[in-house]
Amino acid sequence: MELAHSLLLNEEAYNQLGDVQKAEFIFDWLRYLEKLLLATSRSDVREKQKTLVEQLLSLLNSSPGPPTRKLLAKNLAILYSIGDTFSVYETIDKCNDLIRSKDDSPSYLPTKLAAVVCLGSLYKKLGRILGNTFTDTVGNILKAMKSAESQGRYEIMLSLQNILSGLGAAATPCYRDVYKAARSCLTDRSMAVRCAAAKCLLELQNEAVFMWSTDLDSVATLCFKSFEGSNYDVRISVSKLLGTVLAKAIISKHPGAAASRQSVRRVSLEEVLELLGTGFLRGSSGFLRASGDMLKGTSSVSRDVRVGVTQAYVVFVSTLGGAWLEKNFAAFLSHTLSLVSQSHPKATQTQIDAVCSRRCVSFILRATVGGLLGEKAQIAAAKDICQAIWKLKKVMDAVMSDGNLETRLGSADVAASQHMLVCALQELGNLVHSLGTTAAPLLQDSSAGVLDNVISVTLHPSISVRLAAAWCLHCIAVALPSYLTPLLDRCLERLTVLKSSPEAVTGFSFAVAALLGAVKHCPLGIPHGKGKIIMTLAEDLLCSAAQNSRLSAQRTQAGWLLIAALMTLGPAFVNHHLARVLLLWKCVFPVSPKDLGTEKSRGDSFTWQVTLEGRAGALCAIKSFVSHCGDLLTEEVIQHLLPPLPCAVDLLTLLSSILKTYGSPLKTPSVVYRQRLYELLILLPPETYEGYLCAVLRELAADLTAPDIQVAASTFLLPRLCHQDDLLILSPLLQDTDHRFIEEQLLLGNGIACGSLEYDPYSIYEKDVEGDSVPKPLPPTLSVISSAVKLFGVVCAHVGEAQRLLILEQLLDSIKHTKGARQQVVQLHVVSSVSSFLKYVAGSKGHLGPEEMRRPVLALVMGALESPSPLLRCAAAEAWARLAQVVDDGAFTAVLAQVSFDKLKSARDAVTRTGHSLALGSLHRTSCLLGCAVMQDNPDCLVQAQAISCLQQLHMFAPRHVNLSSLVSCLCEILLDNSVLVNLCSPYLLLRRAVLACLRQLVQREAAEVSEHAVMLAKDSREELTPDANIREVGLEGALLTLLDKETDGRLCHDIKETLNHMLTSMAVDKLSFWLKLCKDVLAASADFTTVTCVDTMQEEEGDKGDDASVLTIRNDGRPHPFTNPRWATRVFAAECVCRIINQCENAHSAHFDIALAQEMKKRDSRNDFLVLHLADLIRMAFMAATDHSDQLRLSGLETLLVVIRRFATIPEPEFPGHVILEQYQANVGAALRPAFTSETPPDVTAKACQVCSAWIASGVVSDLNDLRRVHQLLVASLTKIQVGKEALSHLYNESASTMEILAVLKAWAEVYIIAVERHKNHKQPLKTTCSEECVGNGSISSDGLLDLVHADLGTLSRLWLAALQDFALLTLPSEFASQLPVEGGAFYTAETSENAKSHYYNSWAFILHATALWLTSTGFVVADPDEGAPNLSRPVTPTSMCQGSSSGAPVKSPEDVYTERFHLILGISVEFLCSLRSDATMESITACLHALQALLDVPWPRSKIGSDQDLGIELLNVLHRVILTRESPSIQLASLEVVRQIICAAQEHVKEKRRSAEVDDGAAEKETLPEFGEGKDTGGLVPGKSLVFATLELCVCILVRQLPELNPKLTGSPGVKATKPQMLSEDGSRLVSAALVILSELPAVCSPEGSISILPTILYLTIGVLRETAVKLPGGQLSSTVAASLQALKGILSSPMARAEKSHTAWTDLLRSALTTVLDCWDPVAGTHQELDEVSLLTAITVFTLSTSPEVTTIPCLQKRCIEKFKATLEIKDPMVQIKTYQLLLSIFQYPDPAVSYPYIYSLVSSIVEKLQEIDKRKPEDTTELQIFQEGIKVLEALVAIAEEQHRSQLVACLLPILISFLLDENALGSATSIMRNLHDFALQNLMQIGPQYSSVFKSVMASSPALKARLEAAIKGNQESVKLKIPSSKHTKNSGKNSSIQLKTNFL
Repeated sequence: MELAHSLLLNEEAYNQLGDVQKAEFIFDWLRYLEKLLLATSRSDVREKQKTLVEQLLSLLNSSPGPPTRKLLAKNLAILYSIGDTFSVYETIDKCNDLIRSKDDSPSYLPTKLAAVVCLGSLYKKLGRILGNTFTDTVGNILKAMKSAESQGRYEIMLSLQNILSGLGAAATPCYRDVYKAARSCLTDRSMAVRCAAAKCLLELQNEAVFMWSTDLDSVATLCFKSFEGSNYDVRISVSKLLGTVLAKAIISKHPGAAASRQSVRRVSLEEVLELLGTGFLRGSSGFLRASGDMLKGTSSVSRDVRVGVTQAYVVFVSTLGGAWLEKNFAAFLSHTLSLVSQSHPKATQTQIDAVCSRRCVSFILRATVGGLLGEKAQIAAAKDICQAIWKLKKVMDAVMSDGNLETRLGSADVAASQHMLVCALQELGNLVHSLGTTAAPLLQDSSAGVLDNVISVTLHPSISVRLAAAWCLHCIAVALPSYLTPLLDRCLERLTVLKSSPEAVTGFSFAVAALLGAVKHCPLGIPHGKGKIIMTLAEDLLCSAAQNSRLSAQRTQAGWLLIAALMTLGPAFVNHHLARVLLLWKCVFPVSPKDLGTEKSRGDSFTWQVTLEGRAGALCAIKSFVSHCGDLLTEEVIQHLLPPLPCAVDLLTLLSSILKTYGSPLKTPSVVYRQRLYELLILLPPETYEGYLCAVLRELAADLTAPDIQVAASTFLLPRLCHQDDLLILSPLLQDTDHRFIEEQLLLGNGIACGSLEYDPYSIYEKDVEGDSVPKPLPPTLSVISSAVKLFGVVCAHVGEAQRLLILEQLLDSIKHTKGARQQVVQLHVVSSVSSFLKYVAGSKGHLGPEEMRRPVLALVMGALESPSPLLRCAAAEAWARLAQVVDDGAFTAVLAQVSFDKLKSARDAVTRTGHSLALGSLHRTSCLLGCAVMQDNPDCLVQAQAISCLQQLHMFAPRHVNLSSLVSCLCEILLDNSVLVNLCSPYLLLRRAVLACLRQLVQREAAEVSEHAVMLAKDSREELTPDANIREVGLEGALLTLLDKETDGRLCHDIKETLNHMLTSMAVDKLSFWLKLCKDVLAASADFTTVTCVDTMQEEEGDKGDDASVLTIRNDGRPHPFTNPRWATRVFAAECVCRIINQCENAHSAHFDIALAQEMKKRDSRNDFLVLHLADLIRMAFMAATDHSDQLRLSGLETLLVVIRRFATIPEPEFPGHVILEQYQANVGAALRPAFTSETPPDVTAKACQVCSAWIASGVVSDLNDLRRVHQLLVASLTKIQVGKEALSHLYNESASTMEILAVLKAWAEVYIIAVERHKNHKQPLKTTCSEECVGNGSISSDGLLDLVHADLGTLSRLWLAALQDFALLTLPSEFASQLPVEGGAFYTAETSENAKSHYYNSWAFILHATALWLTSTGFVVADPDEGAPNLSRPVTPTSMCQGSSSGAPVKSPEDVYTERFHLILGISVEFLCSLRSDATMESITACLHALQALLDVPWPRSKIGSDQDLGIELLNVLHRVILTRESPSIQLASLEVVRQIICAAQEHVKEKRRSAEVDDGAAEKETLPEFGEGKDTGGLVPGKSLVFATLELCVCILVRQLPELNPKLTGSPGVKATKPQMLSEDGSRLVSAALVILSELPAVCSPEGSISILPTILYLTIGVLRETAVKLPGGQLSSTVAASLQALKGILSSPMARAEKSHTAWTDLLRSALTTVLDCWDPVAGTHQELDEVSLLTAITVFTLSTSPEVTTIPCLQKRCIEKFKATLEIKDPMVQIKTYQLLLSIFQYPDPAVSYPYIYSLVSSIVEKLQEIDKRKPEDTTELQIFQEGIKVLEALVAIAEEQHRSQLVACLLPILISFLLDENALGSATSIMRNLHDFALQNLMQIGPQYSSVFKSVMASSPALKARLEAAIKGNQESVKLKIPSSKHTKNSGKNSSIQLKTNFL
């Protein structure tokens, strides 16, 4: 194929190929050529033009196929448009000649067709350049058409379309001829020709005025004719033509009317609508020529004409546009509704006709009102619809008031108004549903009276109207949840009052059921008490049904309907009423079969009708229970459900005989009963009706093969069973289209109705399958088959094998015994049932049974595979594949495939072949590139859609083969170009779905490329694109957003969102401004800004008015807005996108959140763009969304605001130091929050707003308290509101909604209080940062100020917090304690709604816990709460009333008891939560919980509780251990360790206290008798599980070994001491290790002396292990933080009093010596390896040992010698830092008070120190480090001088003085000296000035003996007199620092 890629055709390669390959080669060359020509320069093209034209024309004769001829024509046209045009006339003549040719043979046909296509393409591209040749060409083509077959006619029509499009007005002379030819083609028998003719006429009408003026009527009639017997494609094309022409007739200004002197009449809207109406009502039989049967009123319009006209209505209105519709809506509405009025009885003659016509009217309204109008216009339209309903109701009332009942019900007016009302109510419901909460103004407008109107129609005599009104109420409730409860109350009240009116009973029970069905769409729910009211009412209706025969049927139905609808509310509601429901269920069936017999003999037709209605209702209610309350289906409940089942099945078997007895009135009730029973059995486990399987199976077989079914019930059976793709191939009618709603009626054939609510009123509460439209249950006769097929699958799989075989044989026989069409129907039912059986068996992993079972199945399927009905072949193919799946045997599958292949080879008839090829397709599926290309060019949308999904798969598995640019441009053209109804979409839903599924996948990998290709495409094709889908301006992203706004198909919208999300994820950061502008445009284009009052109404300062006013102005710069009135759902999506953009920026450059950096980088390169620069826009978008009408949008807006506050709160404002950038937006934040706290705001919005309030207050953005008060005030108001308690909050929603609101407020306050306390703490500590005075001042005001703000309400808050925690504690109890819970619920939840309330408590308890703990610690557990028990709540929720009822006069508790209760409450909640962390536990809850424990243990009282209760401490430790094991987060582990430390401190305090009190008590007694306190008592044993110390050790080891696995020899498999390099831990790791070491060092203090002995080895091993593993050499001789921690821990351990206690002294001494040996061993490399340990760390450890233990540990000679050796060795190390540290350590050892310790060091090391100093003295220091070494050495010597005994002192001073004096400089040298020499000089001089006076005698004698030294000293003193004065004060400082050795240790290295 590579050879095909050249400008000229490679003829050499071409000639070597076979025929098939030749065709492929040509096709590939042409595809390549098309791209190449556009990219080649003009001169190159002209050079090769002649050869190329010849090659292309020669291809005309090679009989090219359709895709090839299309490409060939395209290339010719491109070639001429780029190159020279002089040879074009020859080419045209050549084509004309080919067309004139007399050769009619089939082989010549492709050549003729190719010539026709080429002409079209040339004229389209070159247009008027071709001058006058067109008359001949058109004449020639039209002449050819007369003899052409259908393919020729098709290509000629398309070619004419192209010629017209190229020539435009220049083609006027031919218009009439073309029109005439196209007219005949429009009613052609080939559908493709009709489509092409419609396209041609559509092109023609652009210029041909007569089509929409004089010939308008005949064009319309012609189109109606064309609709007859049409398919979907024809209807789409012709309706587009008709709609466009009619729209043109209305809007055109008739140019050229004067010139042609025709008196062109203007056509009025009425006439056009009249014309369309005629088509709808009378079809194509014309206006006058009404035939005889037409006048008699027997024939009805064929459905395809009606559907086609319906589509034309939609095109007509869409072409005129939304603005036109808004103006003319009233007229349009009344016309549309009149289509189903009584004045045209034809449309609604039978119920079937009526249902179909209503669907058409609904579709017209939905597609226009729903698709074209913005939200504001939709509200106006809704008012018009209400008006129409009101007028119809008035007519109705007049009729109903007529006294005579007969005239009343039979009246034509009732029938007349009913269909109009149904259509109006359904559209009103749909409108409100799509408007959501933005419809609030419509319902609040009393003049419109929406609710009154709809409720009054609920009493209409027609059942369809009552159902439609109920559905409308359902839609209103889903859209506006705040209306749900009031509507329910109103309907229940009417139902109770009007119990004796049959219409009211059914009407209002429908309404209540529909409203209950709405509850699952409203998260806030309804009050729990409603369930009880409904249940009681239902019982009442059922019990009173028998009292009045006029009402018995209605009351029975209403009662069961209410119960069935109640079940959808789920277990929480149903649980309380279950017993009553089961009782009613038991009573509805007779007890035994005998009773059933007596029933049969006694009843009459009417009683049976009522009985069947009641039993069907009961079955339905139980079915509803089983499907919605699965959790309640316990074994016990199932046992209660079972008893009536045998009787129900028995009745099923008796139905046919009852029917025979009582005749047709029972027909429908019996079918309904059957269906209900089947539906229930499908849901129940087959074991429950095991005994009746055979009886049920027999009934099913009878149903499936019943003699009286004429229905082709295929269409509703297949989609469930077959593969989506097979259905498409077989019957395009089955595909999903935008017109599915009306196209469905064509599927079902003329004898059957579409689905409609009145066929099954019970479906009104079920969730509709297809999104939000009205449920459309099919008639019972059809749905019973559906259920039977499904149940057959289950039952057949569970009967015995013999029985199964028998029934399959029986089904085979029944097919043989039927004939003709009926045979097909029976066959279809049977094959579907078998397929359903095989599907069930495969799904439940069962098997078919023995070999002989395959025979009947195979026979069934084989027969069907060769049936003439395509649907049957499809069903059979599916069963064939399932059979292979169930048998699951490779050989069998191969046999099946072979059978199909053989049939394919031998069969000549198309039917068998498609059947078997389908079968093979089901067994295996494949795709390839050329195939895709051919398919993409195919005019059929199905084929295009398939091609796209093939390419999509290819892109996934072999991306390099897919040419992205051509694919994207192809996808965008589909989205943009075929703009039929709405710009931006192909008319084919399938195609749009395929395009988006493909785009969605492409952008996951290559978003940027896809986006660029799309914009390139838009720029290239300027002329073709429609103006409003302007990709050039808004990019592919904007185009998709617009599409999202228009599109209604759920799957498509989901794909659009996903595509946009992927694009956003990969591109938002790079195209930041673009994305933000898109979102802002969508949000700012909100229809209505009247709601948003100006931000500044609340603002006192005038200063920033200007800025805030601009928040609200929309740009009015005259440019059309890219998004016109987007719907609320699109705006919500835009707001979510804003949050996503912010999240994306977080992972990108830090400048996104740093304004100074961002501004600087923007200056450097203006293309740089950062989020922080768009802050004003972010706030503005959040504000616009948060103050909208739509509640969903308000939630998204508040969420955006929250994200903005959290991300931007800390960014400083560079221009005003001490301030942050968000501060200037406080007015906007306040204004965005205020509306959320009004009384009518739903609780979820208020809850979200509380969260934002607390985030805003806690963020610290606003430092001025007065500014903060505004937002604080909102929280205060909420607090006041919720104090009323759970009862008085809201009666509109479920009680759990008020729980949510109360807890949200309490959580918000808790967060504020936590922050206030934290700030207060931080300010009490001295400020570490240096900041200017005023800044500190400001901060401190705000830190205490915030606490003061909260303080005022703290009394109330603490009480409410404790109550909430108490509730939470009760709710988390396991279910076995349910009986102990308070009957009336808790403080903030009711017992019935406890399940729903749990989630709200889970969201907020952690912060409330933390706040409560902080409050309790602030009171220190000692101050009694003044408000305790104050009567502020309607029911006081004082935590004191914990387990008693509040009124039982319980004894008053002591403060100690109250504290103990509170302490255990907080501890209990924490332990319960932490001990079994749920997978959804958030990090912040865990952290808050640990912080609460920390706060609790910060004060003495709770510590004493923990300390004194060993078990409690151990439990806590074990829980914390689990937390550390299961949560990897360092912050959580650190917080846990802090709690551990506090527990150990508590234990220490407890032990100390006990020892102290024991000493006080037994002060006089003998010391020996004192009991041992602390763990380990007097044995030293620690029992795991009973020991606090053991638990702590486990936990610390866990932390240490996780960070340093080497500590555990078992893990590393090596002995304890090992030779790896030491390592640096991460910062978090170091913190954890340090925290663990602190805890370890505290442990000995908790033990008794014996206990301490048993744990000491472990503690020392771990501490020294950390030292060894982390002693890394760091620059500058610093110690790593872990080493510092281990040294500090060592010091703590070594100085423990246990080391000196008499019982443990000797053991400790031994252990400590061993420990020191271990440290010394660290030094010596193990077996030839070299360890790079840090000497300073180890020396420091030795020093700690030397100084902190009792002398006997370190003074034994062997150890002491080794220690001294280490110091000696270290002094020899060349590293200056090591030397400095060594000197410092030696200094502290030398100064140790006990000579036994210090003297050996002094003796061993002094001489080498003096030598070192003298060495330095000789070569003079060269840098600061050497200077420092020298200074430290001198300090050591000076210390020695101080310690030495008199007799040695003189020698030391004599050593010291010469060294010091040698560094002194005289005046001259001082000036030229380096800074180091100068420093040395100063240092030496200061020291001499100190030593001189202290040891004057020695000083004098040295001076006397060495005159040179004396002279030098005097010169220096003289020269330095001035500076000495200055230096004296600091010299004191230097002197002191060496004195206090313990401080020295602390500051230097720990």
